[in-house]
Amino acid sequence: MNRNARRAQAGPRAAWLRGCLPALLACVSAVSAFPRVAVAQEAAAAPAATAPAYDPGTGDAWLDRQLADVNRYAERYPDAFIDELVRYGGARRGYVQALMQQHGWAAGDIWFACFWGQAIGASCREPVQARTRLPGEGWRAVVESLAVAPENLHWRAVRHALVASYDHWDRPVRLDALLQRQLGDRARRDAAARAPD
Repeated sequence: MNRNARRAQAGPRAAWLRGCLPALLACVSAVSAFPRVAVAQEAAAAPAATAPAYDPGTGDAWLDRQLADVNRYAERYPDAFIDELVRYGGARRGYVQALMQQHGWAAGDIWFACFWGQAIGASCREPVQARTRLPGEGWRAVVESLAVAPENLHWRAVRHALVASYDHWDRPVRLDALLQRQLGDRARRDAAARAPD
């Protein structure tokens, strides 16, 4: 008896089974892959769960919160972030890109370094180099190690610059009570920016 004759004798049940076999094998293979997928997803999520929270350590809770938000903004809009530092922070584009991409600096730290540098009449490099010398320290300790002693006016200039960056990005920012008194709401800031000197 040849092969075709045996198939004909086996009947429709065998034909149906032969038709379902590839689909059945695909289902078994997919189900066996589920544990591997779940393990891979857990492994990918584990570093994020164990990564330490970003803490710039400026000693100013409002500033620390906003610098953490700058990280989120720069992750989503890296070109706009870099443009802000080039245009208003006195940084070179290549320098900011190198800090972010090659040295792994957080965007909030780069922003702070450049605008603190401006506040004390220096470039970004001076605060960046000081932070590199004190890697485990927060920004408060870093700025206290610089040649120009930090004063209230420096902190005020940095806080105002951060609000201006948010305005340039058209990103909402919640001001603390002191900044609200100093700068007012967004409409008042925009009107002041449009007013002739």
